[in-house]
Amino acid sequence: MADVIKLLPDSIANQIAAGEVIQRPASVVKELMENAVDAGSTNIKLVIKDAGKTLIQVIDNGCGMSETDARMSFERHATSKIKKAKDLFSIRTMGFRGEALASIAAIAHVEMRTRRANDEVGSRLVVEGSEVKTQESCQCAPGTIFAVKNLFYNVPARRNFLKTNTVEMRHIIDEFQRVALAHPDIFFSLHHNASEMFHLQAGNMRQRIVGLLGQHTNKKLVPVEEETDIVTIRGYVGKAEFAKKTRGEQFFFVNDRFIKSSYLNHAVMTAFEDLLPSGHHPLYVLFIEIDPARVDINVHPTKQEIKFDDERLLYNYLKVTVRHALAQYNITPTLDFETDNTFAPVVPKYPRTENYTERKSNAVYSAPSSINQEGRHKNNLKNWQKLYDGLDDGENPEESVTIESKASEKTELDDKLGTFSKEEKPPYQIHNTYIVSQIRSGFMLIDQQAAHERILYEKYMEVLENQEPVTQKELFTKTIKVAPADAELLKDMLEQINLLGFDIRELGTDTFVIHGMPSGIAAGTDEQELIETLIEQYKMNIDITANIKEKIARSMAYSASVKRGKSLTIPEMQKVIDKLFACTMPYKSPGGRTCFMTYDLEELNKSFG
Repeated sequence: MADVIKLLPDSIANQIAAGEVIQRPASVVKELMENAVDAGSTNIKLVIKDAGKTLIQVIDNGCGMSETDARMSFERHATSKIKKAKDLFSIRTMGFRGEALASIAAIAHVEMRTRRANDEVGSRLVVEGSEVKTQESCQCAPGTIFAVKNLFYNVPARRNFLKTNTVEMRHIIDEFQRVALAHPDIFFSLHHNASEMFHLQAGNMRQRIVGLLGQHTNKKLVPVEEETDIVTIRGYVGKAEFAKKTRGEQFFFVNDRFIKSSYLNHAVMTAFEDLLPSGHHPLYVLFIEIDPARVDINVHPTKQEIKFDDERLLYNYLKVTVRHALAQYNITPTLDFETDNTFAPVVPKYPRTENYTERKSNAVYSAPSSINQEGRHKNNLKNWQKLYDGLDDGENPEESVTIESKASEKTELDDKLGTFSKEEKPPYQIHNTYIVSQIRSGFMLIDQQAAHERILYEKYMEVLENQEPVTQKELFTKTIKVAPADAELLKDMLEQINLLGFDIRELGTDTFVIHGMPSGIAAGTDEQELIETLIEQYKMNIDITANIKEKIARSMAYSASVKRGKSLTIPEMQKVIDKLFACTMPYKSPGGRTCFMTYDLEELNKSFG
C-alpha cells in the first residue's frame, strides 16, 4: 500500500498559516505597521484604498534591508528578532514569529522597496502567491515601502467573507489607533481613498489620545501613574460621567504591546464600582511595564493574548492604582443616602449650648426641598411636552381607550388586556422606570424606555420607508466635531439619517454642520451628544444582519427615547400606553427587551391565600 502522508508545498502551508495570521485587511495593517516600528522608524504613513481590499501601503523611514535580507524576509519563520528559545522571554519587539510577510505574500500581490541609509541603491521585490516574480535593484528613499494589493485574490471564499467597506475600515482604524497609541513619539498618518484621516505629530501620550479620539476627549482624562518594584502602571482613564455603552475606547498595553484581557478589564471596572451607570464602560488607555520574563506572549499568532506569572497580583495593583487616581482627582462619589427630607425636622443652625435640646424640641416639620422639587417637576413637564411634540396628536386624554389591533379586529392581545378607562384608574409610575396600568384581568407593567424605543423605532422605519421626513430648521446652524474614526461611520450614515429629518452636511474631515433636526426631537437637545449616542448605538449594531435603515432606526430610537429614571405625568404615561399598543409589534423593543408584562388577578389572589 502506498504511503499517504506527504509534505505540503510551501504555497499551501503558507495559505494555511495565513488563515490564522491574516484574517482581514486590518491584520495586514497591524503586521506591517509593527514591522515599521521595529525597524526604528520615526515617520510611518499608512495608505488605504477601498478599505484595504484594493491596496494597503505602509511607508516608513526605518533602517531598511539589504538585498539578501529583503529576499529572506518572505520565508516562513525568518526573523531578526530572536535567535534561540529563551529569547521568547525577553522580547521587546512587536514581532518575533517570522510568519507575517510569508502569510501576506501567500494570499496577495506584494511589492516591497527597501534601502538602508548607507546603500546607494535599494531592492525591489514582487511576490504573488508565495512566488517571487521579480527581484531587482531600484532607487528609493531610505526605509521600506510595502504595497499589498488584491488581498485574498487566490482565496475567494475568504474574500467573500469580508464585511462592507465601512466595517473593514473600522477594523483598520482600530489597529492603526493601537499602534499609534503605543508610540506617541512617532509620526503617523492615515490616508483612505486620497483623503487624510489622521495626521499625528510626535508628542506626549495625552496629545496622542486627543489626536486619535477627538479634541472633546481632553476634558475626560484622568492621569494614572504608579511605580512598584514589580510593575509600572501609567496612562489615563476617563471620568465616569463620560462612560459609553460600547467598549471601543479601552486599551491595555503590556510593554507597549496591545493586548486583550477580560481579567484586567474587570480590575478597572471594579475600581469604578458605584461610579458607572449599569451597562456603561469607561474610557481607558493604560500601559503596564513589567519584566518580559514574567509574561508569555507566545500564546496566539496575533500576539494579543498573553499570560502573566501572577495575574492576581497584577489585578490588585491595577485596581488600586485606578481607584487611587480617581480619588486623587475627586472623581469618587461622596456619601449620599438619598434620604427623603419631606418629613425631616428643620433644625436651626445654632451652636451646641445648654438650650440646644430645647430648640431642637421646638423644631417644626416641613419640606425644605419642596420648592426645588416643584421647580424640577415643572421643568420635567416642560421638557416632556417638547419631547412628545413629534408624536401624533389628536387623542382626547379624557376619553376611555380600547386597545385593539390596527385592523380593528379582536386579537389575543385584546383578550389579555381588554378595555380600560383612564378616568377610572389612571396609570402610575414606580421607581421612575415602570408604568403600572390596571386591565380587566389584572394589571400590566410597562418598561417605559423599552416601550418608547418600540414606538419611535416604528415611527422612524415608516419615515425611512416612505421617505417623508419632517425637519425643524435650526435658527442658527451648529458645527460639531467627532472623532476621526467615528467621522467615517457618520459619513456612511448621513444619507439615511437625513431621511429621518436631520439636515447634516459634511464640512471637513471630522467636522459636520447641523442645519436642522427631526421635529420629534425635543427642543434644547444637545445635538453633539445626540449624534455621538447615535454613532455609539450604530457601532453596537454594526455587525448585526440588518439593513442600514433598520440600524439607523434602531439607533435613533434608543438615542431619542425616554430613559429609565425619568418622571412622567399621567398624560405622558397614557400616551406611551396608547402609542405602544398602536404598534405592529408591541411586545419587544428593537433591541429585544420585553416592553410589558401582564399579571393575572386570579393568580394574585392565589398568592395571597
